[in-house]
Amino acid sequence: MPSHTDDLRLAHILADDADSTTMDRYKALDLHVATKPDLSPVSESDSRVEDVMRKTLARARPRDAFVGEEEGTTGWGVRRWVVDPIDGTKNYIRGVPVWATLISLMIEDQVVVGVVSAPALGKRWWASYGDGAWTGRALMSAQPCRVSDVSRIEDASLSYASLKGWEKIGKKNQWAELMESCWRTRAYGDFWSYMLVAEGAVDIAAEPELNLYDMAALAIIVDEAGGKFTSVDGTPGPNGANAIATNGRLHDEVLKRLE
Repeated sequence: MPSHTDDLRLAHILADDADSTTMDRYKALDLHVATKPDLSPVSESDSRVEDVMRKTLARARPRDAFVGEEEGTTGWGVRRWVVDPIDGTKNYIRGVPVWATLISLMIEDQVVVGVVSAPALGKRWWASYGDGAWTGRALMSAQPCRVSDVSRIEDASLSYASLKGWEKIGKKNQWAELMESCWRTRAYGDFWSYMLVAEGAVDIAAEPELNLYDMAALAIIVDEAGGKFTSVDGTPGPNGANAIATNGRLHDEVLKRLE
């Protein structure tokens, strides 16, 4: 697959613009919050970030499609920019710093570029296909990400976002048993669970209900850090309805326990 250096640079520019927009309104007393049909909150910053990125990409990559959480899909073609303007909106509107903008480029069903930018944490992670995963404040000041070498569930640290959804997909008991088997469990939540897997600080991350824009950027970063990202049924990448991310060594065992 050809190099995606220019696309990665563009994704960083999009992330810079998103960071400026989100931080400008973070903890603002007059921040407006609406409720989407699924009863999840959407702040004015979600919409503003997506609008800014759509306009930039319309100029820089006019032939590419755009898939956003707030306004859906526009354009068509094999190249799709998949964006979650604020992953962790509930944290954002309450002043909790664990939220991020997720930006990815997919060619057909393959993610080739991913950037996760969490400005309130002062962190950014990124990857492009075949070039490894990295973290830092900018392309020129980065450190490589690498998953852990933990090989036993009993020694593993597991992070999650919510417990409720596991019952919906008929996996409540299996999930509870998996958690009980692990050495440590914490709800770091949302994007952060997966970035901690990529950094080797956590060994397993999982969520029972997700969309493509929740997962695409996370999947390539975990994969390029040496880990594995699939759905609960083993579908590779972010193309399923949920996510299991591990350091790779634990993956088959985790999937088996959730059968």
